[in-house]
Amino acid sequence: MGMSPLVRRRSSTVEIKNSALLPAFEFATPICHIEGYSNLRKYVIAPHDRTYQLWQTFLVALVVYSSWACPFELAFRGMLFGSLLPVNLLVDAFFAVDIILTFFVAYLDTSTYLLVHDHKKIALRYVKKLHFTMDLVSTVPFEQIYQILTAKPTNSQVFGFLIMLRLWRLRRVSELFARLEKDIRINYSVTRFCKLISVTLFVVHFAGCMYFWLAVQHKTPKNTWIGNKTTDFNDLSIGLGYTYSMYWSVTTFTTVGYGDFYAVNLTEKLFSSFYMLFNIGLTAYIIGNMTNLLVHNSVRTFARASQRDAFHKILQYANKNKLPESLKEQMLSHMQLKFMTTELQREVPQDLPKTIRSNIARHLFGNIVETAYLFKGVSDDFITLLVSDTKAEYYPSNVDIILENEMPTYFYILVSGSLDLLIYKNGVEQILFKLESGGMAGEIGVMFNIPQPFTVRSRELSKVIRINHHYFRQMLLQPFSEDGKAIIYNFIQYLKGLKGKVLEEISYLIELPGDLHDERLMAAAYRVLPDSPKDLPSSCFKPCSEKSDSG
Repeated sequence: MGMSPLVRRRSSTVEIKNSALLPAFEFATPICHIEGYSNLRKYVIAPHDRTYQLWQTFLVALVVYSSWACPFELAFRGMLFGSLLPVNLLVDAFFAVDIILTFFVAYLDTSTYLLVHDHKKIALRYVKKLHFTMDLVSTVPFEQIYQILTAKPTNSQVFGFLIMLRLWRLRRVSELFARLEKDIRINYSVTRFCKLISVTLFVVHFAGCMYFWLAVQHKTPKNTWIGNKTTDFNDLSIGLGYTYSMYWSVTTFTTVGYGDFYAVNLTEKLFSSFYMLFNIGLTAYIIGNMTNLLVHNSVRTFARASQRDAFHKILQYANKNKLPESLKEQMLSHMQLKFMTTELQREVPQDLPKTIRSNIARHLFGNIVETAYLFKGVSDDFITLLVSDTKAEYYPSNVDIILENEMPTYFYILVSGSLDLLIYKNGVEQILFKLESGGMAGEIGVMFNIPQPFTVRSRELSKVIRINHHYFRQMLLQPFSEDGKAIIYNFIQYLKGLKGKVLEEISYLIELPGDLHDERLMAAAYRVLPDSPKDLPSSCFKPCSEKSDSG
């Protein structure tokens, strides 16, 4: 049977909004496809679904209110008389709804980068985390429940401090800024400036409210920072009291300190000292970030900015050369995956001794290599030496890893995800079978040193181990003759087990002429893999009906 003509690499044309591959990079045009999104179970919410993201943004607006109201309500508790209660209960109700929704939101498995949408796993993951407990206690209106159960009002400061638990919600603001910093549509410097300003405003507001609260709690009103300047500060309006508090906080934060409001009692002096020490660190942080934004020198600070630049360059290149949208999407998808796996793909430090680097590689890849059929029964030394030159790679869904009829340069072992083996007949692609974890792809072309007989395409986000063709062939030289024999034997047994469409596509291997014996094959194993299929006996390729298509 003749080989089919060369075909060009097919790119994904399937689009999905708000990629789960790198959700922080939000493009106007969706650029990649995740298997989990198209197969979500009923009543499961995709974490980066546009509607859900709008809901999260709405909650951030409520967090801004909570971050202002919590310290304010604690400081002016005696003057408010429950005026903020209806708003607080409404806000708590929205966050209670969000707690329920979280039990239905799929999550990304950080080990496989696949979307988990099993209801039980989602619920267990959320309940076991600290987030669930803190979300719950920051939402429950303890004071109102106490008043309902006891049928009497209370002014206990305990409930005032329980209100402060709502500041836990500030983590949502941090997550929002982290997402905005990665959004290439928004200026990175503007995002950082807004973040620093937000932190400053919250610190000033929180310190001012706490300083006023200290004055309210003191037994002698005249012996306080505000009491010695006013006749009776308890008679001040809320607006005037808040203005005095913010004035003191701002002048202290900016180190101006006019001296018109100053600490009087010991508690106020301790608080003022702590606040000024804290301001030293916060000011240094703000100035440092401002400097980095202006001089653009810090690699860490601008790691995300460099990613944005890389995406912009790809878009400019694609537009300049008028590349098709499908190819542009594939380029952007690859860059997304590259940045997502930067830490995982970081090379072992080259200044480490070779033995340590080999042991690290053995720990990372040894187990999965041992499960591959080709390496059954080989020695540990062979595995250790082999994995020392391997490299892990990630491929998004619908990307061709190997092209039919291309010359063999690498073969792959699948770690996670799934791959399709397919061929092209009369311009139509046919899927032969699906590879699961531990399966191998491209080894037939490498073993026979012939053009690859199949196209290998990722079905979903997949992690593979890449093994170099020439390095692998060198491995079968002395002193690994027994290992070479085992590999040849495993390969022949695998070919014997093929049947169906796969066997039909490589039937030319069975039809190879030659009247060689198995002794010739074993002798070849002691030297090196044969350079062509003619060096292997045709009797070795007779199929066994009891074997399956995949191995």
